[in-house]
Amino acid sequence: MARDIAVVSGYLVRCPLGGYAWQNLHYLLGLEALGFTSYFYEHTAYYSYCFEPRSGNMTDDPSTGVDFARRFFGGHGFGDRWVFEDSWRGRCYGMSSDERDELFANARVWISVAAVNSVPEARRNQRGTIFIDIDPGYTQIQAASGDRGLLSLLHQHERHFTIGEHIGSAACAVPSAGFPWRATRQPIALPEWTPRSPDTSAPYSTIGRWDEQRREVAVAGQTYSWRKRTEWLKFLSLPRRTGEKFRLAMDVEKSRDDAALLRDHGWEIVDPVAVSSDADVYRDFICASKGEFTVAKDLNVRLRTGWFSDRAACYLAAGRPVINQETGFDAVLPPQGGVHGFRSLDEAVEVFAGVRRDYAAHCAAARRTAEEYFDAKKVLAGVVGAA
Repeated sequence: MARDIAVVSGYLVRCPLGGYAWQNLHYLLGLEALGFTSYFYEHTAYYSYCFEPRSGNMTDDPSTGVDFARRFFGGHGFGDRWVFEDSWRGRCYGMSSDERDELFANARVWISVAAVNSVPEARRNQRGTIFIDIDPGYTQIQAASGDRGLLSLLHQHERHFTIGEHIGSAACAVPSAGFPWRATRQPIALPEWTPRSPDTSAPYSTIGRWDEQRREVAVAGQTYSWRKRTEWLKFLSLPRRTGEKFRLAMDVEKSRDDAALLRDHGWEIVDPVAVSSDADVYRDFICASKGEFTVAKDLNVRLRTGWFSDRAACYLAAGRPVINQETGFDAVLPPQGGVHGFRSLDEAVEVFAGVRRDYAAHCAAARRTAEEYFDAKKVLAGVVGAA
């Protein structure tokens, strides 16, 4: 009996980095576990710019990303089940244009991960079209402000989910923009993240952007930032106050003053491209860490969206505790479950002391939380079941 087809419409060729690779693969594998035959699709019609990691430049040439996708999907059993459509040049990579058209016609479920691809004309007005918001707060505020391109994209979908688990509740001031947002979580394919033996001498780490200066938004007269830098600077003294090691795979070197300041306070900075340009290196970086320590964007902190990243969920799946600036996720994730929120420097110091007292137990709790709350099959059953 033929299996139903599901399409994950995501972002990878245009930004060939490890985090995006694993994010999309988790959806593909989770859908496979639910009994679907899953495919990846991406195009340039909605957003055409491609990021070239080594140079740091934006370009219209997708060749670096195409090579990355070919290697990554081929190494995980999806070598013949991905297609990147260079819409402006009329060329398909991976699958042929005829195979793409057949995919459009036969897919029962279509999942768009983030506002990066419009739904192709051939798939519009069909059931089973689902949008997953992974930029909680920003997506809704932009839509409520009248962003026509975003609103058009959102209206192309039948169902709307967000990883901002408090959006739509009385506790969160983010507007709904007229869409009935449902809460979901980042799915993680747990077999891909087998825990290693805990190493108490390893550093806490994270991976990401240091200072995203775009995307400021306003709600009810208040301005909210997408930046993390201002939050990071509140925790400079953590190495001294905790005795722990900290390693940041972040683009801090773009600001020499910030890099010097962090190093002066005991932080290690490594090249984020070296970590992220290979998906296996990205995974090894997480698995070799003591845990994740990170701050959150101002928008998610002050509006309490309930945001929790797919990267943090990967740390949990690898059996590594996560110490994350609070965004409201404490109301939905279990206490003593390997996830530790903090709202101040003093609270963060207390958390590190508590984890240190029984580190192995916190590692085991982290994996259990991943199994209960982030297992890809469980998460996507809730998404697909609503379609």
